[in-house]
Amino acid sequence: MNNYLGHEECEKELLLRIQQGDVKAFGQMYTIYSPRLYANILKLVKSATITEELLQDTFQRIWEHRQNIDTDKSFRSYIFTIARNLVYDYFNKASRQRLLERHLQAIEEKSVLKTEQRLEEKESGLFLEKAVRQLPPQRKLVYTLCKIEGRSYEDVSIMLGISVSTISDHIVKATKSIKAYYQSNELAYKAIISAIIISQF
Repeated sequence: MNNYLGHEECEKELLLRIQQGDVKAFGQMYTIYSPRLYANILKLVKSATITEELLQDTFQRIWEHRQNIDTDKSFRSYIFTIARNLVYDYFNKASRQRLLERHLQAIEEKSVLKTEQRLEEKESGLFLEKAVRQLPPQRKLVYTLCKIEGRSYEDVSIMLGISVSTISDHIVKATKSIKAYYQSNELAYKAIISAIIISQF
């Protein structure tokens, strides 16, 4: 720990100073952790611009909630958990945007379809989004990367540091969960479609 913090201060002392609003101590902590956080985030999002934004968001949250930091627990685990959750949030928002864009593109390309067909596509996309949202965080991330972004199991395995077999297990379980979600909401889905179609006439 002292290799990172120098000869005069330990990490806990820095955290205590940060809790008191010490900007200099916060800057020191940023210098210590930002390179490793940046590298980890970049492996996942593959964009320097987005990585920088998520990195800044991570430290902003640390600063805003500095008084809640438990100095007796691992700060490394704390800050990496915040960063990971922000990455999950980013992928969730990105996947919703891609679903919307694909839906709009499909409507434009298939403008000759009947109103019922177009609405079914839209509601199906919304149901898929809701179904994916129900998955546990890591399973949701794996499904998003593999099935929505189209990345290979091998690439995702390297990105997340888990085995290909674990990736495959997540996909199988995610697919079952999504299918179960569709089945349990089938009647509600048909009711929504019917109501929208009737409203068109």
